[in-house]
Formats: sequence, structure tokens, C-alpha cells
Amino acid sequence: MTRSPYQGIDARAFWRTGMAEAAYPPPDLYRPRWELTKTDRIVTAGSCFAQHVGRALRKNGFNVLDAEPRPVHIAPEDGPSHGYDMYSARYGNLYTTRQLRQLIEEAWGSPREFDAIWEKDGRFYDALRPNIEPGGFASADAVKAERARHLEKVREVFGQADVFIFTLGLTEAWLHKPSGQVYATAPGTIAGSYDPEIHAFANFRTAEVKADLEAALARLKALNPALRVLLTVSPVPLTATASEAHVLTATTLSKSVLRAVAGEMQADWPEVDYFPSYELVTSVKAGGAWFEPNLRSVREASVAQVMAVFTRAHLGEAAPLAEVEETPAEDRAARRAERQERKAAREERRARRGK
Repeated sequence: MTRSPYQGIDARAFWRTGMAEAAYPPPDLYRPRWELTKTDRIVTAGSCFAQHVGRALRKNGFNVLDAEPRPVHIAPEDGPSHGYDMYSARYGNLYTTRQLRQLIEEAWGSPREFDAIWEKDGRFYDALRPNIEPGGFASADAVKAERARHLEKVREVFGQADVFIFTLGLTEAWLHKPSGQVYATAPGTIAGSYDPEIHAFANFRTAEVKADLEAALARLKALNPALRVLLTVSPVPLTATASEAHVLTATTLSKSVLRAVAGEMQADWPEVDYFPSYELVTSVKAGGAWFEPNLRSVREASVAQVMAVFTRAHLGEAAPLAEVEETPAEDRAARRAERQERKAAREERRARRGK
């Protein structure tokens, strides 16, 4: 009799023993492909969830590089609104792999000419990272000078890196039709103005996402052959979609494409690994409890659990959880009000049924 190929395989391979009956997070969820130590120089980039990853790594003692640290005249609480204390350089959110590819090509080449500077109320903004300077810059030349300094730091930090952690966030983007360049945000959202003659919506397909990521990593590997890459997928849903689909199905499509690309990259590139932060936060066992009431923002306590899985897997020890930031009083009050509204609505529905 032929023995079943499923006999004798690990308990983690079965849903019942690996998920339904297992503790959560599952103890054997993540097996690193390569070793990461606290002395490795780490560069982080990606979507907004990557900020949580970088912050938690620092709190757990990992060596996360920062080539553009916050100036002393900017208070810590104001750092992110100026593009500081977010990633390893002041590039802001890189939501798509196309943005990453553009950044690398620009840093080590010459960018194509396109409307990369937006104007609003007499102030000027870098269209590729428009939210790094509240109120914009005084002139277009100031934008260009600041971008040149930024690209110098990008070259510096990636040249030093041992590990690059990149969080894939979106497939949707807005692009400049004549050049094919993409923006970080839609024209007109922060600055500039939307012109359907020169701006277009794009929803990158799996092959496009993978081609952009491969091109970016190939360029980085050519410059830094020993570089290792860790991919994650952001669990944060889309704020809105321009695809004409419902935001739920648009989010599912986007995250499915990104997860598929991450899996193929891990399979095809020996130096690329994948960490399942997306699965940890969005699984049926986590449910909505790992999110804030808006069902988009991931709770700090959830981030701490995600990073504890990562730390234990790499260091082989039950490292302390990243410190959980205290929920602001106004957020707690808002949650209480929301709960009270839901309770009042339930009582009203029961009263109506009783009539």
C-alpha cells in the first residue's frame, strides 16, 4: 500500500495542529532562512507598517541605521511629520515596489524629467515625498537641493547595510503618464493638482510588482553583493481605492498580489526571506482584535507580539516584548464613546423589536 505523503510531516503543516489547537501566535510559524544578529546593520523602508517594524527592532536592541536623523531643533513628537524617525532615510512611505525601484534608479543614476515639484499657496513640495516638510519649501531650488542631499544619504545607507527590510504595502498608485514615474500620493491630495491629461491611476499586476522589486534588488545587490533582504507585507487595509471596486475586495486583491510576489521572491532568491507579519495580524485567529477600532491601525500590543515572534526566531531566546506605547487619553475616550454609541444602538433596536 502506498504511504500517504502527508504521514509523518510536521504538526505545523496541518490546520488543526498548526492553528486551531495551537497557541497564538503559533510557536513554529517562522523559520528564518538566514541568521540575523543585533550587530547586523539594518535598513528599513516600505509602507506605513514598516515604521512599526523599525521602531520595534530598535526597542529590541537591533542595529537599525538612520542616515538622516532628526535635527535637535525638532521635537521627537514632531519627527514623523517632518519625515524623521520613520525609516533609515527620509524617503517617507514607499508604498509600491515601483517607488522603490525609482528611488534606487534615481540614487545611482539620473532621474527622468517630470513634474516632480508641486506648488501650493506659494510653497513647493517634493512630489515623490510630499509630506516630509509641513508647509512645503520656500522655492523649487530648495526642493532640489534637499532632494540631492537625501539621495546622497540613500546611497550611503544602502552601501553600509547588511540587511534590507522592505514592507510591501500597495499595488495602487498614481503616475505621470509622459514619463511613467509614480508619486507617493495622488496629485492634489497634499499639493499640486490633478490633471487627467497627464496623470493616471495604475493598479500594478503581479508580474509588474515582481519585475520592479527584482530590478531594485538586482541594482542593490550589484552595489552590495552581501546584502540580505527580508520582505514583509503590510496588514493595513487600503484607506480608499480608485479601482471602482469595493474597498474590501480592492484590499484583498492588493494584498494577495503582494503576498504572492513575496513568496516567489523567497523561492527564487536565496538571500531573500519572508516574515509573516501580515498573516499574524490578519488571520482568523487574530480577528479584528489586533486592530484599533477603525480596523486599519494595528494596535501597538499587536506589533509587540509580531516582533516577539521575529526576535525569538532570530535570537533563540524569549526576548522581552517591545514596549507598548500608552494609548492617548483622547483615543481611550473616543473608544468609550464609540462603545456607548453601539450599546445605545443595540438597546434602541431591541426596544423597536419589543413594540
